[in-house]
Amino acid sequence: MIILIGIVATLIAGAFYLIVIYNNLISLKNNVSKNWSNIDVLLKQRYSELPKLIDTCKEYMQYEKGTLEKIVAARQAAITATESRDIAMLGQAESSLKSGLLKLFALAENYPNLKTNESFQKLQARISELENSISDRRELYNESVNINNIRIQQFPDILVAKAFNFKNFELLKFSAKEIEDIGVEDHFKS
Repeated sequence: MIILIGIVATLIAGAFYLIVIYNNLISLKNNVSKNWSNIDVLLKQRYSELPKLIDTCKEYMQYEKGTLEKIVAARQAAITATESRDIAMLGQAESSLKSGLLKLFALAENYPNLKTNESFQKLQARISELENSISDRRELYNESVNINNIRIQQFPDILVAKAFNFKNFELLKFSAKEIEDIGVEDHFKS
């Protein structure tokens, strides 16, 4: 009788332990989704600000059509990647977009009327603010992805993860091009 009680108690404790593991994995998975949603909101806000910035710049920057077109193309690629949740493609598109914006802001220095335009100043400040927020949220997202991915690879969590088909998430990485210095000196030569 005592052996039977011991076996039943062990089975109950084991089942309880598996339930705790499962619930923790669900919590981690939902945390990744929540952090992605936070990034998604900021990206959409920035994407909606970019056409206003482009329109403002078009009035002053007649000779920078190529730069403006690259930003529009990068924005569209980023929107497509965001909608499809293609993290790798989003990282590439965001790198191109950020690079284009940095170049645009550097080129704006050549246009004093644009630099003093109140609409441009507000849009530049708003986009810069959104860039900083996206960077912060990306860090949180990647941290939650790391925690999730580590947990579903550790024993005994891996047993529950495989049984319930938990998957790794992909880190949101931007290309090395994003962290390179932009060669703005070429734009200021006479």
